[in-house]
Amino acid sequence: MTEKEKQFNQLVREQKKNIYTVCFMFSDDKEEVADLFQEVLINLWQGIDRFRHEAKTSTWVYRIALNTCLAHEKKKARQPETISLTIDIDLFADHDNETRQIKLLYQRINRLNYLDRAIVLLWLENLPYDEIAAIVGITVKNVSVRLVRIKEQLKQMH
Repeated sequence: MTEKEKQFNQLVREQKKNIYTVCFMFSDDKEEVADLFQEVLINLWQGIDRFRHEAKTSTWVYRIALNTCLAHEKKKARQPETISLTIDIDLFADHDNETRQIKLLYQRINRLNYLDRAIVLLWLENLPYDEIAAIVGITVKNVSVRLVRIKEQLKQMH
């Protein structure tokens, strides 16, 4: 195994939860999430040689994952909508009140624009404002202001 492969394997082991979380925020379809995850891994592999460690590794991974998912969303928006002909029933889905609350929250988050969705995702991951700002490319103050507006927007959704 080459040094690059070892470094990549270590990176994926350490960051797979973060990658999956970002992918999940952009889709609730298991197959699409898996496709997004794979695209992120490809982009990480292609960019690992250029990563200069000027930012935290997690910040770099979040940025790659978000950019990959955003690019996928833009590409998807240009494609005509398709309708699935299969019925997918999850017999093991939780139907308790807490699960319904979480699903409702994620449905509301998914109605936000992409940048706001990314900010909420990173905030829910308990990242500090300065790291969120570095990942999405805005100022720390802008993160703070946007979060206040996003929370209000989520409260107003029905």
